[in-house]
Amino acid sequence: MSSRISARGAEAAFFAAVAATAVSCAPAARAESNPFLALFEGRSVAAQTEDARVAREYPTSTRAIVEDPTGQAPGTITVDTKNRLLYLSLPDGRAIRYGVGVAREGFAWSGQTRIGRMAQWPDWTPPAAMLKRRPDLPRHMEGGENNPLGARALYLYSGERDTMFRIHGSNEPWSIGQAVSSGCIRMLNEDVADLFGRVKIGAQVIVL
Repeated sequence: MSSRISARGAEAAFFAAVAATAVSCAPAARAESNPFLALFEGRSVAAQTEDARVAREYPTSTRAIVEDPTGQAPGTITVDTKNRLLYLSLPDGRAIRYGVGVAREGFAWSGQTRIGRMAQWPDWTPPAAMLKRRPDLPRHMEGGENNPLGARALYLYSGERDTMFRIHGSNEPWSIGQAVSSGCIRMLNEDVADLFGRVKIGAQVIVL
């Protein structure tokens, strides 16, 4: 994973993917199979007692300090989509490794980008293309525990343009380690909050 991806090729791949899929960070699961549908309809999770109990069975963090397999400079984020892992490179050949959820088939992408914006408990507004596919989704959701972007969001840019991809938290802990999203990289809320506190706007992000 030590080779870098050319910026020109990456930018072309990003915007071809955006045009082809009109991705957003909305849930990918079908409504009938998504036990946390309430999260995307603005209803309280507290009312879903069984689902809330199941959610608590998942770990709150996957974070670990490991030898850095990426060969990247300190401060670089590398997403290994095949193995569903995200690495934040540290000095001295170490890295923080987190488990992530990645894009499902037909929405996958790769390339080099950067963090262009960061937000805590971000709002979410599904784009028109997503609403066309999922008319049951809300037109806008305020940030909070019920929001599908979770506790933090890192907005990925190519140059000055928003790629429409994010690294963000999730209220679907079972999706970590899975290929289920519409293009964004999902993390547990505690993990994305930890990552958020360690990086800055402008940090490089490589998705393999």
